[in-house]
Amino acid sequence: MLALKKNGALYIGVTNDLVRCVHEHKTNAVKSFTSRYNVHVLMWFEIYADPLTAITREKELKKWRREWKVALIGATNVEWHDLYASIP
Repeated sequence: MLALKKNGALYIGVTNDLVRCVHEHKTNAVKSFTSRYNVHVLMWFEIYADPLTAITREKELKKWRREWKVALIGATNVEWHDLYASIP
């Protein structure tokens, strides 16, 4: 999940290469929602071994209310720091 800031736009996506994908968003390598709204800060991520499980979770999170997404981020990333450097 990428964000502009705590009360800014949120973006949820799925990828098989998180480092590459976030780097592309941060550098505006691809014209997208994130480049249009400067949504470049990695706030939350989950890692799954199975692509189908990851896609199912992405669809589930996209249906969530905004306040639930904000609470999910805040539960482990209280200061809303960019987690890009902590990707395993």
